[in-house]
Amino acid sequence: MADNHGATGGHPDMDYAEHEATYRMFIGLAKWGTIICVGILVFMAVTLL
Repeated sequence: MADNHGATGGHPDMDYAEHEATYRMFIGLAKWGTIICVGILVFMAVTLL
């Protein structure tokens, strides 16, 4: 069974700082990708209709 590492700061083999940085980068790319796609769709709606 898995040990509960929550109170001790997590598993010693995990690089939590790197994990959080990767997660922040993923969220940022998803956010900006969505904004760019919406911008392209608005641009297409204005110019092509």
